Amino acid sequence: MLIAEPAIIGDVSFNRSIVLLADHTKEGSIGFILNKPLEYTIKDLIPEVKAAFKVYNGGPVEQDNLYFIHKVPELIPNSIEISLGIYWGGDFKKVAELITQNTISENDIRFFLGYSGWDSSQLENELKANSWLVSENIYEQNIIEKDYASFWKEKMLELGGEYSIWSNAPENPNYN
Repeated sequence: MLIAEPAIIGDVSFNRSIVLLADHTKEGSIGFILNKPLEYTIKDLIPEVKAAFKVYNGGPVEQDNLYFIHKVPELIPNSIEISLGIYWGGDFKKVAELITQNTISENDIRFFLGYSGWDSSQLENELKANSWLVSENIYEQNIIEKDYASFWKEKMLELGGEYSIWSNAPENPNYN
């Protein structure tokens, strides 16, 4: 996981973001912002899917495309395991069917518009510039269920020290 450093204030996409990396190679990296819900639900975007599952801003790349991660590969064919029981993508027609049948819940799947992407050395450069903290995904597949509203604050408190101060700071320091 990538945790946005408090120092990246003002970055509309990544301020106070927690990003789950889905792929990281020498060619580049792809991830999804876990804690930036949008005003949409899945039924707003795909009317035939009759569910009010939240849709999240996955990142600034390809925001006209819908992506999803989940923890039920036995139900969703063609899924790719990205980490510790978390799967990316799969047969969306099957996903729509499973949601309509109430076979999967919002705790099993998370939808994103767009993704976060970095070219070959871009993420490494951002890490060197102290834009991100790298953290192990201690939640494993249960990360899909994490409360988005307090996730960044929780991580700042876990880090302790100087990060604890930031946990209660307003998102925009001008409001302080």
